[in-house]
Amino acid sequence: MSDVHVAAVCGSLRDASRTHLALERVLEAAERAGATTELLDLREFDLPIFDADRDREEAGDAAELATRLREADAIVLGSPMYHGSYSSPLKTALDYCGFDEFRGKTVGLLAVSGGAFPVTALEHVRSVCRSLNAWVIPHEAAIPNSRAAFEDGEFADPTLEERVATLGRRAVQYATIEPEPDSFESDQNVGAEGK
Repeated sequence: MSDVHVAAVCGSLRDASRTHLALERVLEAAERAGATTELLDLREFDLPIFDADRDREEAGDAAELATRLREADAIVLGSPMYHGSYSSPLKTALDYCGFDEFRGKTVGLLAVSGGAFPVTALEHVRSVCRSLNAWVIPHEAAIPNSRAAFEDGEFADPTLEERVATLGRRAVQYATIEPEPDSFESDQNVGAEGK
């Protein structure tokens, strides 16, 4: 799997972002699984609010972000939950992308919440990915009560940390999956082997 490249997009702009911390763990697990990785921190990109009348090449760093996502074999999208959905910085980033960046690509999802499980945030970003014909990993990582989930930048709960790490391993494992295999005997359709 050394030729697999995983890019994670952090949809939080906070300096002490727990989403950022969690994505670092995802990428550490992906590296241990043999991938190269990069964390795309949206604080480092100039992304004006999406305007369909503006070409992507004229919209700050939108073209660069799209290129880096297009070059990845798998993408992990991470977001805090705001008002029951995912963050506006992540929405803006996704609006500058399209089928060229996501069609047939493996995408993992992670959401962080200060309160209850961020299920709706995961559902909303999953819908966006499906509309772009991405293959979304069934395993997703949800971090509720995030203030208690971390202590001094480390996970307080090893079970939760393992769930997050599993997302990184799955991103590598399924980076080359065929979203629509020709047959059940496809080499990449490991779940159908022997059926």
